[in-house]
Amino acid sequence: MFDPTSALFPPITPNRSGMLAVDDLHTIYWEEVGNPNGIPVIFLHGGPGAGLSPQHRRFFDPEQYRVILFDQRGAGKSTPLGECRRNTTQLLIEDIERLRVQFEIEQWLVFGGSWGSTLALAYGQAHPQRCLGFVLRGIFLCTKTEIDWFLDGAQWFHPEVHAEFIAPIPEAERSDLLQAYVKRIMSDDPAVHMPAVRAWSRFEGRRVFLLPQPDDEPSDALDLGVGRLESYYMANLGFFSDDQLLRNVHRIAHLPAVIVQGRYDVICPPVSAWRLHQAWPGSVMAMIPDAGHGAMEQGISRALVAATEQFKRTRRFG
Repeated sequence: MFDPTSALFPPITPNRSGMLAVDDLHTIYWEEVGNPNGIPVIFLHGGPGAGLSPQHRRFFDPEQYRVILFDQRGAGKSTPLGECRRNTTQLLIEDIERLRVQFEIEQWLVFGGSWGSTLALAYGQAHPQRCLGFVLRGIFLCTKTEIDWFLDGAQWFHPEVHAEFIAPIPEAERSDLLQAYVKRIMSDDPAVHMPAVRAWSRFEGRRVFLLPQPDDEPSDALDLGVGRLESYYMANLGFFSDDQLLRNVHRIAHLPAVIVQGRYDVICPPVSAWRLHQAWPGSVMAMIPDAGHGAMEQGISRALVAATEQFKRTRRFG
């Protein structure tokens, strides 16, 4: 039963979970939640590298949905943690298809936020015939403009956070913060890469919510996954050509989609969601007036649950 006071369905444990070797280096963790005969949905987490949370299971009515969740290469419980070799968007798309085949699913709803929205769009454009529709949050198109904003635009709204982020970098290297951090994050020496990934993760984490939140308990595993994979994917522009995800929207434009965006999102600013909505005439846009980037901000989580509730009834949005 949905609990309207929390905006989410109650906590739930997986029906089953396991590990899938996708090559001789990477093994990914997966779990299945809800009704095995329900509407199939694939959940794509953010980052890259952020991994799953038990909260992610709670956007879906467990009596009506069959939810497949997984930790992407190098993230969460997948191994090796923080591994960037053989880790590209195209390989993540192949992993999603491996899971679809493993679970004998013909088509599924694709649900993703932040980097998960990026991967959802890329997967859908590669395999439109496998998608029922899209629930997307905090849109990130992985363009150079967005990456520059993520690193340097922060100073316009969070100058003290940005100052803390650049402090460990010598002034001579600050003109290219991304490469300065990549050099340190990719070091084999933990004395070099661990402070760098912690700084990267903290730089992002302190800007996620519109209103300040208590600091999470430090997690070296989360910091390593986020710091390594985010900086690596950003340095490679997500392995996309220029504005690829917008140029290829026509491949999925016939499918239903809802775009949930926080008005005051300073991680993935609303202009990207707006550009996607304009390129996808059939999409539904939900601009949340009192939210930043966090999926668990109440306005955003309510909109996401409302979307999955509508889809289960009508197979469309709006």
